[in-house]
Amino acid sequence: MVTVKRGSRPPWVGLGASVWMQIAAGNASNFPLYSHSLKSVLGFNQRQLTMLGVANDIGENVGIVPGLICNKFPPWVILLIGAFACFLGYGVLWLAISRTVLDLPYWLLWVALCIATNSNAWFSTAVLVTNMRNFPLSRGTVAGIIKGYGGLSAAVYTEIFSILLKNSSSKLMLFLALGIPTLCLIMMYFVRPCTPASGDDTSENCHFLFIQASSVLLGIYVLTTTVLDDVLSLSAPISYCFLALMVLFLMAPLAIPVKMTLYPSSSSKSATHVQIVGPAKTSDQDNGNADKIEPLLTPSSSSANLGSFHESDSMSEVNILIAEGEGAIKKKRRPRRGDDFTFAEAMIKADFWLLFLVYFVGVGSGVTVLNNLAQIGIAQYMHDTKILLSLFSFFNFVGRLGGGVVSEYFVRSKTIPRTVWMTVTQVIMIIAYLLFASALNGTLYAATALLGICYGVQFSIMVPTASELFGLKNFGMIFNFMSLGNPLGAYLFSGLLAGILYDNEASKQHAVSCLGPNCFRLTFLLLAGLCGVGTILSIVLTVRIKPVYQMLHAGGSFRLPQSSNH
Repeated sequence: MVTVKRGSRPPWVGLGASVWMQIAAGNASNFPLYSHSLKSVLGFNQRQLTMLGVANDIGENVGIVPGLICNKFPPWVILLIGAFACFLGYGVLWLAISRTVLDLPYWLLWVALCIATNSNAWFSTAVLVTNMRNFPLSRGTVAGIIKGYGGLSAAVYTEIFSILLKNSSSKLMLFLALGIPTLCLIMMYFVRPCTPASGDDTSENCHFLFIQASSVLLGIYVLTTTVLDDVLSLSAPISYCFLALMVLFLMAPLAIPVKMTLYPSSSSKSATHVQIVGPAKTSDQDNGNADKIEPLLTPSSSSANLGSFHESDSMSEVNILIAEGEGAIKKKRRPRRGDDFTFAEAMIKADFWLLFLVYFVGVGSGVTVLNNLAQIGIAQYMHDTKILLSLFSFFNFVGRLGGGVVSEYFVRSKTIPRTVWMTVTQVIMIIAYLLFASALNGTLYAATALLGICYGVQFSIMVPTASELFGLKNFGMIFNFMSLGNPLGAYLFSGLLAGILYDNEASKQHAVSCLGPNCFRLTFLLLAGLCGVGTILSIVLTVRIKPVYQMLHAGGSFRLPQSSNH
């Protein structure tokens, strides 16, 4: 655990490095860029292709193992495992698409894609858990920023795919197999846990605002340059300049620790060290001061758990027994919503499963469209589908960032539960699916943008909600279990629904690729009905947890609840 002063640099350096790692963790969003090559080069039908899309989503979201071990190993170990998975999985896919090795079995490619995209789960777990603990009083904002950059990754990769890799699927596979692990090796040292600062830092909001503004500018820039490159066929030097500027935008969050180094604030100079958990070097004077101000027994809270999540369970049990013997605390009680839950304790709560189901409906239906976005565009006679992916990516980013910012504002000012915004966006998703089903001229872009926003909001709301209801101590495991809603939805709605209906319609046309609105119309209507059910579940969840938010955010600031450990 790194000891920091209030407003000091290490957490912000880690957040800047996490932005790059979250872009890397969005590599599963590249599936629409090379899915058509898988179909044409390897001769797959749409059902086989959609099942590869399911593998893509299973790998991306099954993070049970990193969730289990994130409390036992430092973040760099988690990131290193993700880098190896990325190298191995995309390396096998490169061998297949480049025809370096012929006739690789379908099952091997399915497993390789699972392993490749599972790197996302390792990357996301490391950066999200670390930063949520480094900034526990700004969970919604941090989740929105990190997940926002993850949503923007598809547009970043599309820019690289178009300009640097010349629309080559085999070069993309090689770039993912070698480039992402290299980036991880460079950045993993900077993503590290820090003891959260005590009290509010007046400059923190300005720093977050700067990162949010720079990410919005990056999103607008990437979307604009992708469209310009596609429409105007820009020369190579101009395209490379666009790519270089994109890299500079990605480096913008690192301007905060640079500024803090060159122009340290007076509050940083005068701030005292926060309490250190574990072995650390302290001066005699510090020890003397600690003796004067520290009580013999201090009540444990979630803030203490944030600094001690590496502490052994045996030591915790000893402290509990001593405290019980001295009458300082009562025997262990069952945790209440807002306390730190174990995974088993969380699973028996109705709120846990309601949040899971609402998230499952929102992202499960959305990922069905994302996995089939290229085929949806082709079915509506659109030959270049890269713009659709960039559009979805940009508005997915807007939803993730905006969901974090808006929910944070209303939860602090009005104590409105974050899940209200899941309800609102699921209603909008119904409208988006009906627009897709209508297949009217001009509605494809509007429907894609609406769905991108709503899909992004589901991510940025689920993350802080899970942490506020069930605590940060076992957040890695709980968050990764919630994320299973994505691959489960991909399997049910994309693999078993959209793929079968698409192939049936294609067989009626006696063609490999289906054309016309009927290819996906029934799928969209069923997804709209599903979101209607999700809306009802979300309303029920919001009503149930409103008292929790009134307790946690009373007075306009987050109140760390009593720990469930005692």
